[in-house]
Amino acid sequence: MTKVALHGAGMISMVHAASVKFLGYELTGVASRTSARAEKVASMFDSRATTYEALPEDADIVVVSTPPNRHMADAVRMVNAGAAVLLEKPMCRTMYEADCIVDNAAAHGGRLAYGENLAHAPVIQMMLGLAPRVGRLTNLEVRALQGLPNWGAFTSDDWGGGALFDLGVHPLAVAMMLAAASGEGPVVAVSCTLRGSDHHRSDEHAEVQLQFGSGFTAKVVSSWQAGPEPMWDAQLAGHSGVLRAEIFPSPTLEHNGTPVQLPAPTGAMPLLEQLGFAAQLEALVEAVRARREPLMNAAFGREVLQIVLTAYTSAGRQGARVPLPYAGAIDRTPLQLWHGD
Repeated sequence: MTKVALHGAGMISMVHAASVKFLGYELTGVASRTSARAEKVASMFDSRATTYEALPEDADIVVVSTPPNRHMADAVRMVNAGAAVLLEKPMCRTMYEADCIVDNAAAHGGRLAYGENLAHAPVIQMMLGLAPRVGRLTNLEVRALQGLPNWGAFTSDDWGGGALFDLGVHPLAVAMMLAAASGEGPVVAVSCTLRGSDHHRSDEHAEVQLQFGSGFTAKVVSSWQAGPEPMWDAQLAGHSGVLRAEIFPSPTLEHNGTPVQLPAPTGAMPLLEQLGFAAQLEALVEAVRARREPLMNAAFGREVLQIVLTAYTSAGRQGARVPLPYAGAIDRTPLQLWHGD
């Protein structure tokens, strides 16, 4: 039986714990910054509390969902200790950290998956399959709109960035995948505007323009100034058709106005299947067994991060167009780039 441990015990860790149980794997332990939190999550999923220092113990896979400023050290230590790693988004805070993660993953056979669960979500998988049918793109917009999280340290400087850095990596990744499936090539330049708050230095609303190799430009919006209900969606239009997806909270897909049937979830927690969490973990298990890199590998996570860093650089320059690859300081976080620290 595949054995999985949790390196972190926040809200997203409970989703991963539920995915472990749904797939019939063994949850061997839960570690957290506080023993009380580790014990609480462990007791909810019939596991046991452990410590960061003890991991990976006998786990085959460790899910790293600690705060972003710990991601590099935690992921690298787990990989070097022999475990495969599912590294939650955002991948890390700086390009230096990303390069360390990529290098260490490569040295161990690519046994690290970047936690972009939407890449495994049925609504996105089906949208990617239909994307070539719309023809040459005329419009692509992906949005993730919701309220400001009322837990965690998301708006602290230590976190590294705000709505674009933490939430925005989801719509960025979806836009990148849809554009690639439509033949538009990679992102070659970025422009971005950010809106902040009087109460902290983090961004709460971001609007990003992604220019692709073909010359086509897509729009990504990420916001913590929406709600109260979250709204994640994607629209793709071309000379031959239109695709529209509601991603969260209730996934739906339309092709030229006609509903596309999505697979019905089979478990008690539909979002584990609908948003790709269970499939993401299962894909990593299969990749490890086949001795190949997972679909969402460390290199993809690095690509997302360099777009994020370039976007914050653009915002610090009043929305100027900034080309890729990222050419800024490799030790600066997104917030530092935006504020010129």
